[in-house]
Amino acid sequence: MDSSAVPTPQTLLTLLALLPFAAAAIIPLLHRTLAAWAAGLSMILSLAVLAGLSGVVQDGGVLRASLDWVPSAGLSVTLRLDGFSWLFATLVAGIGLLVVVYAGVYMAGKAGLPRFFALLMGFAGAMQGVLMSGNILMLVVFWEATSILSFLLIGFWHQGQPARDGARTALLLTATGGLCLLLAMVMLGMVAGSFDLDAVLAAGPQVTAHPWYGLILGLFLIGAFTKSAQFPFHFWLPGAMAAPTPVSAFLHSATMVKAGVFLLIRFTPVLGGTEAWFYAVTGTGMATLLIGSVIALFRHDLKGLLAYSTISHLGLITALAGIGSQGAIVAAIFHICNHAIFKASLFMSAGIIDQQTGTRDMRRLGGLWRVMPITATLAIVASGAMAGVPLLNGFLSKEMFLAEAVAWHNGSLLDDSLPYLAVVASAFSVAYSLRFILSVFFGPLPTDLPREPAEPGAGMRGPVAVLVVLCLIVGILPALAIGPAIQAAADAVLGADTPPVHIAVWHGVNAALMLSLVAFGTGALIYLWLAARLPHGPEGPALLHHLRAQRIYDRLLLKLGWVIPRRLLGWLATERLQPQMRVLVAAAVIAAAAASWGGFVLADSPRTNAPNLSFALMWAIGAACAVGAAWQAKYHRFAALVMLGGAGIVTCVTFAWMSAPDLAVTQLLVEVVTTTLLLLGLRWLPQRRADLAADNRPAARRRRMQDLVIAIAGGAGIAATAYAVMTRPLIPNVGDWFLANAYYEGGGTNVVNVILVDFRAFDTFGEIAVLAIVALTVFALLRRFRPAPESVDPPDQQSATSRQMLDDTLLVPSVIMTWMFPVLVMIAAYFFFRGHDLPGGGFAAGVTMAIAFLLQYLATNVRWVETRLTVMPIRWMGIGLLVAVATGAGSWIFGYPFLTAHARYVDIPLVGEVPAATAMLFDLGVFALVMGATILMLIAIAHQSLRAARMRAADDEDDDASEVRPWS
Repeated sequence: MDSSAVPTPQTLLTLLALLPFAAAAIIPLLHRTLAAWAAGLSMILSLAVLAGLSGVVQDGGVLRASLDWVPSAGLSVTLRLDGFSWLFATLVAGIGLLVVVYAGVYMAGKAGLPRFFALLMGFAGAMQGVLMSGNILMLVVFWEATSILSFLLIGFWHQGQPARDGARTALLLTATGGLCLLLAMVMLGMVAGSFDLDAVLAAGPQVTAHPWYGLILGLFLIGAFTKSAQFPFHFWLPGAMAAPTPVSAFLHSATMVKAGVFLLIRFTPVLGGTEAWFYAVTGTGMATLLIGSVIALFRHDLKGLLAYSTISHLGLITALAGIGSQGAIVAAIFHICNHAIFKASLFMSAGIIDQQTGTRDMRRLGGLWRVMPITATLAIVASGAMAGVPLLNGFLSKEMFLAEAVAWHNGSLLDDSLPYLAVVASAFSVAYSLRFILSVFFGPLPTDLPREPAEPGAGMRGPVAVLVVLCLIVGILPALAIGPAIQAAADAVLGADTPPVHIAVWHGVNAALMLSLVAFGTGALIYLWLAARLPHGPEGPALLHHLRAQRIYDRLLLKLGWVIPRRLLGWLATERLQPQMRVLVAAAVIAAAAASWGGFVLADSPRTNAPNLSFALMWAIGAACAVGAAWQAKYHRFAALVMLGGAGIVTCVTFAWMSAPDLAVTQLLVEVVTTTLLLLGLRWLPQRRADLAADNRPAARRRRMQDLVIAIAGGAGIAATAYAVMTRPLIPNVGDWFLANAYYEGGGTNVVNVILVDFRAFDTFGEIAVLAIVALTVFALLRRFRPAPESVDPPDQQSATSRQMLDDTLLVPSVIMTWMFPVLVMIAAYFFFRGHDLPGGGFAAGVTMAIAFLLQYLATNVRWVETRLTVMPIRWMGIGLLVAVATGAGSWIFGYPFLTAHARYVDIPLVGEVPAATAMLFDLGVFALVMGATILMLIAIAHQSLRAARMRAADDEDDDASEVRPWS
């Protein structure tokens, strides 16, 4: 067999990272019956890849696959897989496969099934990205992606208010924690001298000794605690129960909430080992463990009980990470696996009960053992694992936790109290497990259930059965079933010199066993004492009920998000546009003055040329147009717009005069589009004649004087800046480098275009992405005002007033506008193909093409032209972004950084040599997006303008007006 045909570990690692995202991209295109199959296949392939990589990581190896993203900034897409991340990734893929199988039956017949599985696969991919990121900044990117995708999954059934509230709360808290984590990672990378994960993990002593350590630790822990629902941020997790049950099973077992504890364990060698770490992490973990276990006992909803039990077990893992000893880290890793197995099975069981009975309220359930014996058996075994019953997997890691709680660490009060807190929390864990079992499966069978309970099909029971069997296998044969994987994970976290891990069912009679027996007995007594009162009491003890974090959060959100902003808005803001613009412009002038104060120096001996009378005359005309526009805005808006266009033309000619043809072309095209936009916008404004009397009032005159002062200050600042730049000495600068290298490095003689699509292509990509966002925002704001199709008559059915109104909007005959379409298309093509060597480019071509389409809208009825010209601007925008991204990513195939361009010339018969740089493909993306965004905004405004004009025409007809009143 050819060895070159065997994929390398690095290739497999890249494939593992891409598989879920590829499935997420493909699934929306499939039929609903194939969506689950595609998602399941993705998880199966992920498990196969992980199996292929197991040998390397089990031997202590670390796999890496790196792709440079921004080499100059040290930013790269680095994938890293060791024993710890391999174990976690196996949990994600394995439980993800079972969740997909379960969801295929549970969600059958539900609307939006392809979207559900696409989001689920994207969620799995984001979690895999967190686990395998070898760069701490990329880790934060995937971290925030899990927050966004969990928001979409929790709110999947967004028709219900609980789903929207739960999704919003989860996103607000976890995304805020993600911002704190980003700051911590940036500071951590600066202290460690690198953002590479291996370098950071090796910089532990350097980090803990640094003055920034306290701030880094605080920000880091906020990020981890919010994600893993630690006190006081735990309240978002129960609200996430509004998600479909498959999402809850996946989120609570192997993804999202486990990301926080994964991060705590991963960064223990860097940030751990200090008193601050011990008190903050162990203290928070124990508080969460105790609070979660107590509240879980009082919850009446099955998923609510399981949610608070998840919070409690996450607190247990967090406390072990805070202890930080070798035994504690091993116990934490082991309990992550055990909790994932039994908690996923319990949530699936809760979903079965809900679907088969129509309720999750334990006060209405009971006796299901009689009618659902298989489901009951599986759920009872999983509950036993959650309670820590011997011969089940939960017992083993709970014993290890109790052993670490008893061990001496630093002799502090918190350290001394650990055994007592652990026993109390374990007792409540037993109590709520007993309530789950006895309330649901034993006792009399209710007669008032919404549905007649019966066993579900094998498709729903099968995944639960697999997980329960794993609980038994790990509980009975731990060393054989999971011992090597735990050892490899511990070595990856603690180092290769970690002592061998011994996991056995029986460790003799020791303190941990005695504490466990006490917890079992106490838990049983607690349940027996409260059993009769639990169904009739509140969902929590009175003290915790009044001090609920959710209640505190709601009040803070109400104050900070509504009451205080509304009061500030009433004191400071106004709904009028002019005062808002005045504040913005004044703030910009003040900020610019403060930034340049003391550092703004004009040239001592500026370069001067002999004054040119024609140039001075042209600028005098431009200045007169600008002043006239400001003056006429008071009386006649249309005249002001014409004069404003005159000032723009003077600016355009100035660029051409100063040998800047690219700027001149761009300025001219933007001037056309802007003038058209303002012309359409004039229809929305009220008549000026009604306001002229008010403009003569003293208050109005004061406002105009304020505007005059701000305008003079801003104009003087811009003039001084322009003078300083244009008169500076001609010394070597960055522009000289671009002039010298544009042709040899970028393959083009148009330096401006080469900068935009080659040297600074990443900046241009960000700018067109922002343009797309702006266009979609304008469209979203205006689409609600678009007239209904039936409200616009075809030309032959329009009233005389409507036809007159449309004719009045035209500045040139409509016939000329129609004939200009092919001419402008040719000009756009001319600008595009010459842009790499001569003035032009994708931006200028895109705006020209947009003008061509816009003229058709101005020349004819909006609906009439849309039935003949299919523009689809949103698709053009999407295609433009995809082309730009694909061009940049194409350089990866040849081993170069993102958006690296290749330039050459191609000899075409009868044409000659033409540029064929890959940057032209990127420019094609710019062209498509600019054209689509410009058309989208202007068409949206044209629709609104038409509606406004028709409404005014209707008013005129109602008033028996003899003519259409002026709009300017």
